[in-house]
Amino acid sequence: MRYVMLMTQYRLTPLAASLPSTVPFVGPETQERVQGSQFAARLGANESVFGPSPRAMEAMAAAQQWMYGDPESFELRSALAAHHSVTPEHIIVGEGIDGLLGYLVRLMIAPGDPVITSDGAYPTFNYHVAGYGGILHTVPYLDDREDVTALFKKASEKDAKLVYLANPDNPMGSWHAGEKITKALDMLPQGCLLILDEAYIECAQNEVVPALNADDPRLIRMRTFSKAYGLAGARVGYAIGTPDLIAAFGKVRNHFGMNRAAQAGALAALQDAGWLAHVQGQIATTRDRIAQIATHNGLLPLPSAANFVAIDCGRDGTFAKAVLDGLVARGIFVRMPFATPQNRCIRVSCGTPADMDAFAAALPKALNDAKSGLTRA
Repeated sequence: MRYVMLMTQYRLTPLAASLPSTVPFVGPETQERVQGSQFAARLGANESVFGPSPRAMEAMAAAQQWMYGDPESFELRSALAAHHSVTPEHIIVGEGIDGLLGYLVRLMIAPGDPVITSDGAYPTFNYHVAGYGGILHTVPYLDDREDVTALFKKASEKDAKLVYLANPDNPMGSWHAGEKITKALDMLPQGCLLILDEAYIECAQNEVVPALNADDPRLIRMRTFSKAYGLAGARVGYAIGTPDLIAAFGKVRNHFGMNRAAQAGALAALQDAGWLAHVQGQIATTRDRIAQIATHNGLLPLPSAANFVAIDCGRDGTFAKAVLDGLVARGIFVRMPFATPQNRCIRVSCGTPADMDAFAAALPKALNDAKSGLTRA
């Protein structure tokens, strides 16, 4: 009997086949597997090492995980609506801001549609735009801040459907006063939607929070429990927008994407204002410590309204990458911006006192290595 071996070939869409085999971020776990050791200080992912509310941990442990999560996230949406003085119809909950960005781009961007962002801003947004065939147009940062005027001007020039703006910004930690964003909205062209990514807003001063109307059809605001609330692993994000736009997410979202423990943890975290205030104090103190370490080593810490500090290494991206590599070699996980001239910096997340001690010990050695390498070159 003869057996004929049939070879099955998968058939990607032309768009998918044209995309590079890459991801926006290489995780620290991947780096640990490659180097065969764990990092002594995990200071690159902008997580909260200060942890979530103990109430959130208790709620997650008690969640009935054998059941699917509520596909409407009703309790969490209702609590968020009360927190923001809107209705539940103004709120959509999803798998972090990353997941919500993917749904929004899927809803609005067809192949060839123009989208505007800053050169060097959050790369996962770009990843989603490319995945649906959108054409990304970028504008440079201005004085290490996203240039709101230039973004909206470019949107007019390209008749863009979407503009992405993070406030506070990642990777620089810079920010605009909320009042500036509120006024700038009048410059947004007709038919263009502003995605206002406020992932780090709980880490910022009150003046950073804009007074915006949830029924304004020109924008959608995105928030997360991954940063100050300390629930990065649970993947809980939410968006605030007009009810008709929020309802449209139901056309494409994964209705069972939010597990029961994540919903319970986020609800308990939202209700524990005391823990959030505690973490905010820890972030402010640690930002100061990072700045002191940078200054002590002759580097320039940039002002930050996030849970990290960008440190200007004083030269170019090649030198900053050498500093980063020196830190990684010594067990300190950090990241850096990927676009010029912001790539002259490394980005250091807030950590525990022990994390900061490890960073302080490793930085001068990493700097010496980088300088020696530059001299040899």
